[in-house]
Amino acid sequence: MCTAITLKTKDFYFGRTLDYEHSYTEEVTVTPRNFPLVFRNARVVDKHFAIIGMAFVQDGYPLYYDAVNEKGLGMAGLNFVGNAVYSGFSNDKDNIAQFEFIPWILSQCENITEAKALLGKINITNTKFSESLPVAQLHWIIADRDEAITVESVKDGIHVYENPVGVLANNPTFPEQLFNLNNFLHLSPKEPKNLFSDKLDLKAYSRGMGAMGLPGDLSSQSRFVRAAFTKMNSVSGNGESTSVSQFFHILDSVAQPKGCCEVENGQYEITIYSSCCNCDKGIYYYTSYENRQITAVDMHSENLDGNILIKYPMILNQQINMQN
Repeated sequence: MCTAITLKTKDFYFGRTLDYEHSYTEEVTVTPRNFPLVFRNARVVDKHFAIIGMAFVQDGYPLYYDAVNEKGLGMAGLNFVGNAVYSGFSNDKDNIAQFEFIPWILSQCENITEAKALLGKINITNTKFSESLPVAQLHWIIADRDEAITVESVKDGIHVYENPVGVLANNPTFPEQLFNLNNFLHLSPKEPKNLFSDKLDLKAYSRGMGAMGLPGDLSSQSRFVRAAFTKMNSVSGNGESTSVSQFFHILDSVAQPKGCCEVENGQYEITIYSSCCNCDKGIYYYTSYENRQITAVDMHSENLDGNILIKYPMILNQQINMQN
């Protein structure tokens, strides 16, 4: 289970939490412009926009969880188990496997407008990457600094939804998640007034009571509400440090500590990593479950005209700054 958000201060930021019970040894991965992107049932893209993000690199291919291209377009795939349905081959569409979807969009599109044009021609197929890697059931958020969309491939086809909150979690479907926000329209960051009865002298006895009723559990629907409320009431300065810090604070509102979500006997879902990418500058920031220090990789410090993947393993051990 995961949560993705967008944030715009002076620059535009995009990122997510990756919540699962185990890691696939994912790495911060830069795909330079001349790395050949081979698609199973589509043309090879030899020259394309450079991409940075978190990926599990298997057999030399970057299986991106979330990524941003050099033009500032971001994309992330989140679990959508039970709802995601992919198709077989279609003769009149671009047949793109689920695991190829992120590089297909980010290699070619500068913005949401161009992404929508590609989405109108796409067929997301149920092709496996390999026999050892089953087809992941996902839906996706795609965003630039001006708008965000959600893409869901379900039983009756591919749906593209405008995403006015710039947030995505997991089940249920995005329209249901968005409609559910109506149940929380009374929430406010301000101190509440007594609307219960003018016959009772009721008072707020604590700060933060305007947000009473904000769900605190770890279900995807509750995380969607909590992330949307936190993000849309977020106040941040425009500097890089304060913007990145605020982004991670928003993600902290939906982080999963070990022990609170048991998926099997003795196995727990945790926030394996949280990411925040400055889409304007191409800087990918992350924290891991054990390492709360923010680590950064700048794609523009690399040779983006190369043809070899550039990988940075996540720093997993806690980094503590001792002051004495």
